Amino acid sequence: MINTANGMMSTSSSSANAQSPGLKTYFKTPEGRYKLHYEKTHPSSLLHYAHGKTVTQVTLAHLKDKPAPSTPTASSSSFGASTGVKSAAARWLGSGNGSRALSFVGGNGGSKSISSTSRIGSLGTSSSSTSMTNTNFDGKGTYLISNVGDAIFISDLNSQEKDPIKSIHFSNSNPVCHAFDQDAKEGHDLLIGLNSADVYSVSLRQQLQDVGKKLVGAHHYNKDGCVNNSRCTSIAWVPGGDGTFVVAHADGNMYVYEKASSNNFKAVFHLGNKDGAGDSSFSVIKDQTQFSVAHARYSKSNPIARWHVCQGSINSIAFSFDGAYLATVGRDGYLRVFDYPKEQLVCGGKGYYGAVLCCAWSMDGKYILTGGEDDLVQVWSMEDRKVVAWGEGHNSWVSGVAFDSYWSSPNSDGTAETVMYRFGSVGQDTQLLLWDLVMDEIVVPLRRCPPGGSPTYSTGSQSSHWDNVSPLGTLQPASSIRDVPKISPVVAHRVHSEPLSGLIFTQESVLTVCQEGHIKIWMRPGIAESQSSNTESLSSSAKDKLLLPSKIGGSSYKQ
Repeated sequence: MINTANGMMSTSSSSANAQSPGLKTYFKTPEGRYKLHYEKTHPSSLLHYAHGKTVTQVTLAHLKDKPAPSTPTASSSSFGASTGVKSAAARWLGSGNGSRALSFVGGNGGSKSISSTSRIGSLGTSSSSTSMTNTNFDGKGTYLISNVGDAIFISDLNSQEKDPIKSIHFSNSNPVCHAFDQDAKEGHDLLIGLNSADVYSVSLRQQLQDVGKKLVGAHHYNKDGCVNNSRCTSIAWVPGGDGTFVVAHADGNMYVYEKASSNNFKAVFHLGNKDGAGDSSFSVIKDQTQFSVAHARYSKSNPIARWHVCQGSINSIAFSFDGAYLATVGRDGYLRVFDYPKEQLVCGGKGYYGAVLCCAWSMDGKYILTGGEDDLVQVWSMEDRKVVAWGEGHNSWVSGVAFDSYWSSPNSDGTAETVMYRFGSVGQDTQLLLWDLVMDEIVVPLRRCPPGGSPTYSTGSQSSHWDNVSPLGTLQPASSIRDVPKISPVVAHRVHSEPLSGLIFTQESVLTVCQEGHIKIWMRPGIAESQSSNTESLSSSAKDKLLLPSKIGGSSYKQ
């Protein structure tokens, strides 16, 4: 095992991110070669010891074309155009104790938070009164947002420059998770959660237009841990939630927030002790071992709800693409799936060993991937409410999983009905694994019949059904490995010299990121050659597909 007690590996690799000896610049798959096209990294001036225990995560952000202002007044107050608003935000943002912050937010997302006590230069916010704008930024594009040490770095995905185009530094804590909503209203589309438990929402466009190294126009939630002082572990926008977002913490709690509107920054007015135990906004948790939901007692409180999910850390959360379900995985080794609108636990199950570290949904919402300290990848079926496949191939903890919604089989001829999903996983063994999940191989094999029940098969269905499906809200013990079909990776490739922390699939490429903050972009077979001949056309096409969920929902094919 590569892991130490906290899941990190000490390394003396240079931040210059040179291709390590023995690492190939391509890997072969049944559909052809994936080639290392270019890399992204943090500035070389960032020393290794400054990374601390922060694990780099990457968020893909696509900024749509900025709508043209309808009036001269709107034009003068558009993003980055008014230094007066930015100066006010810089002077006042983050002041006070976090319990009585008021904000006046313009339609462009700029804001200034005013409090009775001013604290210049607070966590991650600009203390400069002379913010300057970047006139070269055109307000659109696809960007990579990554955290390394005490900074957030923003890189242009479509540029082959290694260094980021923007850095945002936090003076008192490290950012650990982030999320982007391309359909966000009111300008604020980027969420950032910190190791200190503080949470910010900002406009990505506004950060790019500002040349400083501090957040501008930010809204500050859970300031100084006033609601919950355990570190943020995962953060997510609620799909279709009109600005609602969820923050998971290391103490097993999740909080639901309403994003600040254009007319009011909803702040917490009723607080208890700083240790969080006496927070009067929510009722006391009676049983730490049971799932419970509490709503804020006061109408002016934000967060508006607290979900107590488990004992120990919630390691990762993920919404299904339609926002109907929320999956969580945690230190206790369980995957839990909730009906989010109904606030109910639907199903869940335990991994084979240790903590579960990551999870991801298929585009159609039928399957959930999990990975963790047992070095295995598991496929959970929402229809069967159980693990239907497990994969062995990693030699250390699995730290990232994702379905490839853009992939289709090179042998697809439309004559058969076999359904296949492609997904990937990365681990602390520095390997990227690609897997093909063939439904005919996992739904029809011999399965041990549960006591008192018998397997039945629905005509035309891709899945088998059991007479005694587990009752709603049941958390199942770990399945016997011999009773669950095993799958093997189609590709196993060492892609970095350091432990990996995540991966992202795009229309053109596969992105891998290591804990040290280096990102590699692996172009799909045939894409690199096409790009060299028609880069601009291909980039435009890919961006269109990023905006249309209907075009990326095909996670199956006919063979």
